[in-house]
Amino acid sequence: MTRRRGLRAPAGSPIGSYVPGNGPLHRLSPGVKLLALAAFAVGIVATQQALAPIPALVCGLAALALGLLAAVIAGLRGRRLLRVALGFAVVGALVFAFQAWQHGPVRALTVTSGLFALVIAASAVTTSTRAEEMVDAITRGLRPFRRFGVDPDRVGLAFSLAFRALPEAFRIAAESRDAARARGLSRNPRAYATPLVIRMVAHARATGAAMQARGLGDD
Repeated sequence: MTRRRGLRAPAGSPIGSYVPGNGPLHRLSPGVKLLALAAFAVGIVATQQALAPIPALVCGLAALALGLLAAVIAGLRGRRLLRVALGFAVVGALVFAFQAWQHGPVRALTVTSGLFALVIAASAVTTSTRAEEMVDAITRGLRPFRRFGVDPDRVGLAFSLAFRALPEAFRIAAESRDAARARGLSRNPRAYATPLVIRMVAHARATGAAMQARGLGDD
């Protein structure tokens, strides 16, 4: 499969973009990091479901501390780490408010801290791993499933597009917000949402046209 290059998040993206380095996480293989991230996510969900509220909260905070440690080791510090936190802030506030309303503040803090821990850990993986290496690792890991009808190349392509689309969506959203602010319309949701939707649709159509020109998705 052809290796994909240049799949890095823009500097303004709240997703941790690749930072060159030679630390412990950089030296781990992409497959090991992805498996560890999956196990980390399963562990967070399992402890929240199996433990009493206070022990679950302690585990959630411990997971958050572990995620922050991994992020620092990966090179996700300072403004980069703050950008990830701010990118999560809105979603985190909504999750906390809903959980607090339904289950109380302890459960809300447990769920929010676990979710933030997973976001930080995922950012540590993307910070210490080139996107094309992750795609290749996913493709290799899925090859044994060909016998069950799984197409590893198509799955790898889907992840490749996701790695490009998410940072691009954040970039377009930031540019649309700045444009609305420059026109003095920062409090007008239509001035922000309309160009955002139009540009995102245009980006999706351009991506589809590029794939079709390469003979992908014709079936």
